[in-house]
Amino acid sequence: MRLSAAMGAAAVLWTATAAHANDIPGNTTDPSPGSRPSGNANDQEVSAAVTSSRIKVSQVSGPTGGNTGGISSTDVNWEPPPCWYEPVYTPEQLKKFSETGLALGYVSPHTSWGGQKLWTDHYRDGKDAYNYEDGSLITRKGYENYNLGKDGYFWRGVARDLEEPDSYGCERVMFWQDAGEIPDVPNAPTAETLADYAYDKVKVPDTKVELKPQAKSTVNLPTWVWLDKGTFQDVKVRAELPNTGLWAETTAKPIALHLEPGTDEAETFPASGDCQINDDGSIGTPYTKGNADKTPPCGVRYLRATNGKPYGLSASVTWQISWEGSGGANGDLPDGTFETTQDMNVQEIQSINR
Repeated sequence: MRLSAAMGAAAVLWTATAAHANDIPGNTTDPSPGSRPSGNANDQEVSAAVTSSRIKVSQVSGPTGGNTGGISSTDVNWEPPPCWYEPVYTPEQLKKFSETGLALGYVSPHTSWGGQKLWTDHYRDGKDAYNYEDGSLITRKGYENYNLGKDGYFWRGVARDLEEPDSYGCERVMFWQDAGEIPDVPNAPTAETLADYAYDKVKVPDTKVELKPQAKSTVNLPTWVWLDKGTFQDVKVRAELPNTGLWAETTAKPIALHLEPGTDEAETFPASGDCQINDDGSIGTPYTKGNADKTPPCGVRYLRATNGKPYGLSASVTWQISWEGSGGANGDLPDGTFETTQDMNVQEIQSINR
């Protein structure tokens, strides 16, 4: 049987579960994380990494300078796809990789082959390959001479996090797909896959708000909070998967600012702490002389002075997320939030510096 013969003839490395590895005669232990193959695909070297996607990400619009950070989904149950398939090798790249050096690389997110014979047997000499998929041992038909002369790519699974159980959903041994076609397999990439991927790449500006008074607030007098209209803009990120025609643009639009005073001894304006975005993109209203005793449309009033340790005024902007992509696809993703905390000192006097 080719399974035991081939695996007995080469050093075969599996990053599958212990049960999977022990069921196959001749398997050795998984390499340490530091020894796992990695790199980039080009004419000289074909990457064997399975946690580094080839999806290209670029920011189309939004701020490019200053402090930024990633958004957190308001839906605690939402996560990007755990795995998907991507084109990795041309026939020529696969031939060079298989017949050069150790030929150590992954054929699926949790399975690696070490030794030229395994690669040449399956991708050059037409011999069947065996792998675990969905808990079953699957036979995959071999290829003749790496499909040289054909137009297309060999596709392999990519896992966002190898520790996630659902990352085992892309364990099909690396397979061929003609150029211009998306494989008809579970977890094949879609425009929505790219939109979800881009969600994690959206970087939004710090939510450091303008305050009046700036240095110290005063007990029982309101502190005005606002953001100028130029501070927050839509942030659009584009994700493209090369050699597939798939793309998506994920857009984050600021829709509200939420204030948390950092103490129960305070009240916010409005009472919910949610300050809406104005039509011009600003939030709240800038403080002007003579407004000290007025109620701000967005602000906070502290009822007790600080005693050596400032309160932490938290300003969190909610971003509404939508996407559009190849083939006219579009949709919405869970809102995201980004929070910044500022120190607030509060003094116990009944006047304000105007």
